Amino acid sequence: MPVSLIDPDNHHSVPLYHHVAVATGSRQVHIAGQVAWDHEGRLVAPGDLTGQVVQVYRNVAKALAAAGATFDDVVRFTWYAAGWKREMYDAFNAGVELARQEFDIPTAPAALIGVEILFEPGILVEAEVTAVVA
Repeated sequence: MPVSLIDPDNHHSVPLYHHVAVATGSRQVHIAGQVAWDHEGRLVAPGDLTGQVVQVYRNVAKALAAAGATFDDVVRFTWYAAGWKREMYDAFNAGVELARQEFDIPTAPAALIGVEILFEPGILVEAEVTAVVA
């Protein structure tokens, strides 16, 4: 496996991600911001953060496959959440857990960045993903 996920000793552990990814592959895959659109560009799960997170994972899975990669190759997730408040965390986490039931998703390093708005009304989350493949 070209990606090893680790946490430093004596470092706060987070169940949703590891703090470090070490990649040994030679090909980088950079996936543009993925949002909760279906294949026709319609917003999936309007007003539902959990549902939008799941759809983002579905779109990331398609993008990874198009590049010959899988979630096992992911070294970084960067999430952007519109109007982020701490109270939204449970709904976000529920989306991650539902996606894990659909996909084998290792816990690569991740960041969740609250933003005022995303580029189109109704889009609650967006994710940029980086992977490394052999």
